[in-house]
Amino acid sequence: MYLNKAILIGNLTRDPELRSLPSGIKVCTFSLATNRVWKDKAGARQEATDYHNVVVFGRQAETVAQYMKKGSSILVEGRMQTRSWEDKTSGEKKYRTEIVADRTQFGPKSGGSNTGATAQSSEPKASGKKDSEEIDTIEYPEEDINPEDIPF
Repeated sequence: MYLNKAILIGNLTRDPELRSLPSGIKVCTFSLATNRVWKDKAGARQEATDYHNVVVFGRQAETVAQYMKKGSSILVEGRMQTRSWEDKTSGEKKYRTEIVADRTQFGPKSGGSNTGATAQSSEPKASGKKDSEEIDTIEYPEEDINPEDIPF
């Protein structure tokens, strides 16, 4: 059995780009940043950011291009795909790994009025917090994990 599934929640690093294939199908591309926060053995807070290329097709591509912009939060569910091509200028082979989205879901709006894409958001804002105080981090337990305790 094989499985190729990717689920990402992050923020757009640039505005989405909408194009059309010769067949008329719409294609939207954007880049997504995901953050990971942890504490090292010394107790110091560490943070790392990963960047992912995402491609969306069809009606969903039009919706993403219409409502999303740089900094918007989005959930992307799809499959990973690597494509290759020959560079016209240097003649060398280039590769790009991207997420081909089957499903997208808009995250909470970061401000402004409640119109448009907020109907597609399933995450309510935490009460008692302002937008500027919200932090998208996961605090992991400080205890060490013994690999022998893992059941698989």
